[in-house]
Amino acid sequence: MTRHRAGIGRVTAAIVAIAAMLPYLTLKVLWLTGSSIGVADPEFMRDPAMVGLNAMTFGMDAVGLVLALAFTMRWGLRLPAWLVLPPLWVGTGLLSVVVVSAPLVVVASGLEAFSGGPIQPWVYVMVYAGFMGQGIGLMTAFALYARDRWPAVFTTGIGHTFASPTRPFQQVVAWGSLLVAALTGGTRLVWAVGGDPVQAVQNGFKGLLAIAGAAALVAIVRRSGRGPFRRPLVAAWLGSGSLFGWGLYAMIVRSAGGPFGDGAAWGADGLVELFGMLTGLVMGMCGAFLLAERSGVGDVQPVQHPLEGEDRERDRATADHGHR
Repeated sequence: MTRHRAGIGRVTAAIVAIAAMLPYLTLKVLWLTGSSIGVADPEFMRDPAMVGLNAMTFGMDAVGLVLALAFTMRWGLRLPAWLVLPPLWVGTGLLSVVVVSAPLVVVASGLEAFSGGPIQPWVYVMVYAGFMGQGIGLMTAFALYARDRWPAVFTTGIGHTFASPTRPFQQVVAWGSLLVAALTGGTRLVWAVGGDPVQAVQNGFKGLLAIAGAAALVAIVRRSGRGPFRRPLVAAWLGSGSLFGWGLYAMIVRSAGGPFGDGAAWGADGLVELFGMLTGLVMGMCGAFLLAERSGVGDVQPVQHPLEGEDRERDRATADHGHR
């Protein structure tokens, strides 16, 4: 039986994530309501494309805040898996790159890396520091939440056998994803050599993460190795989420136009983002099939005791009894 109350570690991690989100959400509200704080050119934030992008990123962070709350509340264990996992997959894929690359960029170039452009440097410092805090807090809270809700993921080995009708298809998809990820990730690694420090760090880590994630997916599908299942799962999760999340973001920015998208040529960088997004999506779908078959159920839900009411804290049995 899993605990129906979150432990101190999960609560603390969620609080850290929420606290790190609040400055970013506040800044987005100010920009969306007409404020030009932190912007050198007041007209910059009035561009329709920027308004749309600010609304989108505000919504993304708001979803992250709700999920952080869910990881500490009893009702969070009742949420269907399809409502929890996809946004966390994209969010952790995006934030993992920031958590690793931002400190390296500061070490390589100092705070000068954030100077220039229409947005003042202190905004970048605040935003990226917040991203690091919410990335670490959200990923930690999610890992502890998942350990309580799906303990089999943390206790079984990679070679665990289970019925998998779609395994032949998964193997084709995994090997194909590795081929494309090796091409796009290798291209990023080449770009990382000799480029400016900011782009070099980001391209280098994205390239390594893409290749490592695809290789981990192949290992998971083939059930090769003797280690715990959670290790390659983390690599495949972050690698595919990063490919899809950053690729989708780049496609949206390019399509929206505006200050960040105007004149963006669809050259090699555009193709890398496009194929990265598609590869990440295919990897994510393959992983979803694998996790669903491995869990043994179509929808991972708590088993409710017949004596328990709809949502009462003083029931004879907890709603999270029987979680897989």
